[in-house]
Amino acid sequence: MAVGVAKTPELLPIAGVRVGTACAGIKRTTRDDLVVFELAEGGSMAATFTRNAFCAAPVTVAKEHLGQAPRWLVVNSGNANAGTGARGMEHARASCQAVAALTGGAANQVLPFSTGVIGEYLPLEKIALALPEAVADLSENHWHKAMTAIMTTDTRPKGASRAVDIDGHTVTVTGIAKGSGMIHPNMATMLGYVATDARLPQPLLQQALSRAVELSFNRVTVDGDTSTNDACVLLASGYSSAPAITSADSPHYAAFAAAVEAVCKELAEAIARDGEGATKLMRIQVAKAEDEAEAHQVANTVALSPLVKTAFFASDPNWGRILAAVGRAGCDNLDIERITIDLNGVRIVENGGRAPSYTEEAGVAAMAPEEIVVAIDLGRGDSACEVLTCDFSFDYVKINAEYRT
Repeated sequence: MAVGVAKTPELLPIAGVRVGTACAGIKRTTRDDLVVFELAEGGSMAATFTRNAFCAAPVTVAKEHLGQAPRWLVVNSGNANAGTGARGMEHARASCQAVAALTGGAANQVLPFSTGVIGEYLPLEKIALALPEAVADLSENHWHKAMTAIMTTDTRPKGASRAVDIDGHTVTVTGIAKGSGMIHPNMATMLGYVATDARLPQPLLQQALSRAVELSFNRVTVDGDTSTNDACVLLASGYSSAPAITSADSPHYAAFAAAVEAVCKELAEAIARDGEGATKLMRIQVAKAEDEAEAHQVANTVALSPLVKTAFFASDPNWGRILAAVGRAGCDNLDIERITIDLNGVRIVENGGRAPSYTEEAGVAAMAPEEIVVAIDLGRGDSACEVLTCDFSFDYVKINAEYRT
């Protein structure tokens, strides 16, 4: 179950980045669950990771290897290799060594990633047997295969591409992601892989990715849980004929960063649409806040509320739940008489209470569509923020109650 019509995204190949997949049979034997990415020599990588203190073994190893001129990524779905102690670290390092042995690189040039069940040891033997097939499968045109191979509880693959003109030359950005549940800011249970043929130094690449992640993946919440394995990687091959990007103040950097942000936002919205058991997508838009942090806090509080989310599932215009969430968001000296709240253009709150123009019939009509905009105007500043979320349905409980079975 997901919100909106499923569409197969057009994914543009990235010169200098190859992708290969294979079926290791980690949890299922009916589809590929192992992916290898290869970055051309001389390229660079940037990454962001979960802030969960119980970060998974592959996250720890990936952080260590990020500064070692990495060229390969190895990704498995079906097993998180999290909560696995010293043995988990050994398995993460062993997977890097296995890739290095097949590609001729060094183990510390490989970044490992895992997603799936927490607390179970990685089936290293299955991965080692499947890796030769994944490496043999490496191609610039296999993004669609990888998009499916990284899925866990996702019901839809998620991908996006952008092509931008920089000084008469094309720069391409393509990305894929997985994520459906355990989704919350400071990353989520998501893995994201974005690549570009742009030429720019690693610090600028990291700056572009960090800002894009903050405005996309960190603006989505499904259930308020931040995972142990979250990561997003941006690979840059430098194969485009466009001029090298050398300054964050240049229009070339602005065009490139906008393309990365657009890809990440499209992937983040796809995650919200595919939230576990989701039947509705809600855009919580906060305007006229004192600063961006306040706007995010209010939007996030509303988006996280189980009472708000269940009301949306039932199409019940119980607007008091939204009002209460705004009130407990932690804003200092909030003047409630200046706040307005609208549901899909229907004014529900103004002057500290229910809007005089509001009717139950209008509220029911506003809650009926699959996609709903909750517009909150705090009336006290110039900052704004949008957070994407979905409803809580019966299926959310069922999916997570039966996740290990």
